[in-house]
Amino acid sequence: MALKDFFQKHAAKFETDGPYKRWGALYRGVWMFLYSPGRVNSGRTHVRDGMDLKRIMIFVWLAVLPATVMGLYNTGLQANSALASMGQVSIEGWRAAFIQLLFAGYEPDSIWDNLVHGAAYFLPVYIVTLIVGGFWEILFASMRNKEINEGFLVTSILFALTLPPTIPLWQVALGISFGVVIAKEVFGGTGRNFINPALAGRAFLYFAYPANMSGEAVWVAVDGYSGATPLALAVDTATMNGATPWQQSIVSSSEAIEAAGISWLDAFLGFLPGSMGETSTLAILIGAAFLLYTRIASWRIMLGMLLGMVGLTMLFNLFGNEANPIASLPAHWHFVIGGFAFGMVFMATDPVSAAMTNSGKWVYGILIGMLAILIRVVNPAYPEGTMLAILFANLVAPLIDYVVVQANIKRRLRRDDS
Repeated sequence: MALKDFFQKHAAKFETDGPYKRWGALYRGVWMFLYSPGRVNSGRTHVRDGMDLKRIMIFVWLAVLPATVMGLYNTGLQANSALASMGQVSIEGWRAAFIQLLFAGYEPDSIWDNLVHGAAYFLPVYIVTLIVGGFWEILFASMRNKEINEGFLVTSILFALTLPPTIPLWQVALGISFGVVIAKEVFGGTGRNFINPALAGRAFLYFAYPANMSGEAVWVAVDGYSGATPLALAVDTATMNGATPWQQSIVSSSEAIEAAGISWLDAFLGFLPGSMGETSTLAILIGAAFLLYTRIASWRIMLGMLLGMVGLTMLFNLFGNEANPIASLPAHWHFVIGGFAFGMVFMATDPVSAAMTNSGKWVYGILIGMLAILIRVVNPAYPEGTMLAILFANLVAPLIDYVVVQANIKRRLRRDDS
């Protein structure tokens, strides 16, 4: 109670006529993070619910926690496995000191060693995201004399999990600044942005600094080691031994992935190179179950996205051509590689930038699923299409809702006239 009493004692100093009114947004942000609001509705005319914005954001953060833990483990596993394959027994620099401080090593068979090594890469990215993004949140809230919104709690973790472990920290700061300022704050803050801020920040980094966001050298946190993601392997072709260029035989993309030593189960569990939080479909589905149980995420969007992906994938499998191996990739592989599952559960279901109407959510989800596969197949140079598919659907979500609402109005008018 001492801390709460301290906050209440100095509350008047941060009000509009107080000496520290400029820092009122920061004071209220810390207060709302630690305690429930002091003013609540009362009386029979109010509809009360235990689910407020703060609780929603905390629940989403908890839902993404399994993917975060698995991301730490897999990042360390990939790094330690690469070190072992290269004959190295340690690394240098401050990360080596961090690993040693936590009594960890570089053994790929050790769960603790993998978790600590992964944390040495993820925690700096997440801390920079929190500091820089939090600065912009506090700055705009202070300028508008508004409360600091808890939405950044989710944006920060989602943005960090979509990045490769080797990304420079200054680019992390630049990406989250773009996502928070350009994609959200210039439109009025949380609730007024029309695209997902975390995805906008990642898209900015991808197109501004593609060398640090794609290729084979960014996914495993070991200098000089290259490891292709399954999506990159899916667009490669396998040739017959001794064949001339005109006799090359293209195998299915799933066989190309398996030829690299990656099984479907490994992809489902998350034991493969990729963005830090997007590799484990199992961990992502655990978070999805929690979001659906708490009714925070829309099952219509998730199922619609899955149906759109499966439907278009089946068409490509049926009519695909040998010149494009990824067209033969089956739906169960599309689901577990790349960022499809992560985008389906945590990005597409963003309540602010997604469609609002029930019918619109079906259209919105199906559109994302189809676009993600279309981009993967039609543009093999950019195999990961989930990010662009969600951003495009964000842009047309208001139009989808408008069409649905107008259709409902016309249907009701016809019913009333009859």
